[in-house]
Amino acid sequence: MFAEITYATRPGSERPNEDLVIAGPSWIVVLDGATAAAGVDSGCAHDVAWLVGRLGGALAAGLAADEGAPLADILETAIEGARSAHGSRCDLDNPDSPSATVAMVRSPGPGRVEYLVLGDSPVVLSPASGGVCVVSDDRLERLPGGRPYPVELVRRMRNAPGGFWVAAARPEAAREAITGAADGVRGAGVFTDGVARLADWYGWSWQAVLDVLEGGGPGAVIDAVRGLEVRRGPVWGKRHDDATAAWGRMGSS
Repeated sequence: MFAEITYATRPGSERPNEDLVIAGPSWIVVLDGATAAAGVDSGCAHDVAWLVGRLGGALAAGLAADEGAPLADILETAIEGARSAHGSRCDLDNPDSPSATVAMVRSPGPGRVEYLVLGDSPVVLSPASGGVCVVSDDRLERLPGGRPYPVELVRRMRNAPGGFWVAAARPEAAREAITGAADGVRGAGVFTDGVARLADWYGWSWQAVLDVLEGGGPGAVIDAVRGLEVRRGPVWGKRHDDATAAWGRMGSS
């Protein structure tokens, strides 16, 4: 169980925020919906926010219902449920179907944290012994040619062997998630890539990110991102992205 969970989420523009954060006494879920590229036909009657909401609700229900189920099983069931809810109007074989990254942590006992990461939303653990343990999925960053990626390359490599995996309409994507567990943990941070810019773009160490997260709260971390985006600009892509940070502090054993 976590002794305390705090989180903040902020949109990157006037568009609705496509991030979602949900938490319970022993778990945190962070989702980051993939904004559709301009002019791309998703083949779906639903938008990204609909998928994120469906997945988030199903993940929360699964985590609350079975505290011992593997996280990948819970995610697979959630994707199956979202797929079934689409209906006949949606072309679920379209590679541009709405999708989202998933980052989850669960604490089944004192000092122990289980994690799952699918897509570029990292989990960063703070061991009681010091330092940090970063759990990330960098497959999107390893596509050929370097950023910015052509739209056709991304659609061809999304949820495909040798490419990268996200939660969309293929339940088997859950089996591609990075999963594991760690003991001796005093806290866990969960982020979308809108916050991970601090480390990926602006040279912050993950220890510095956790220091601000723990000391100033999730909102302070997002403030730091926004300030750097204004002063230094983006490395690529949109100037501001939806940004979410969550912190789960473990209780004393």
